[in-house]
Amino acid sequence: MAGKGTPATALLTTREVEHTLRTYDHDPRHESYGLEAAQALGVEPERVFKTLVATVDGALTVGVVPVTGQLDLKALAGAVGGKKARMADPAAAQRATGYVVGGISPLGHRSRLPLVVDAAAETFATVLVSGGRRGLEIELAPSDLIALTTATVAAITS
Repeated sequence: MAGKGTPATALLTTREVEHTLRTYDHDPRHESYGLEAAQALGVEPERVFKTLVATVDGALTVGVVPVTGQLDLKALAGAVGGKKARMADPAAAQRATGYVVGGISPLGHRSRLPLVVDAAAETFATVLVSGGRRGLEIELAPSDLIALTTATVAAITS
């Protein structure tokens, strides 16, 4: 994978976290990057998680939820002790994370942001999250994802 590393893959390598890189040919016409990844990689869509950036009481906050569900903004706000949440401006999300929309990884962000992982992740031995670019997924244990991101775990999927 020379030349294809991302801040997410660098973090995993530096911390010596067991993981598997899974690549696929991304089709920019596909409506859902997460469902595209599940289909292309032949894994259950419930194990593929998307990374979404919202603002909670004005502060950028990250939610990581299964691609089969929607981020519950009220639950996200509650998980971090906030009152009101809305989806972040895509440009602000890209600046804060260092990744492009559709390839935002929960790992290796440019800025340290509060992060909440949906509790459903803990029901699987491994989950897949974006590796930091479209067409790259990282498979790892949910406990490693939670530890690396110092995430809060809560039910944030509707």
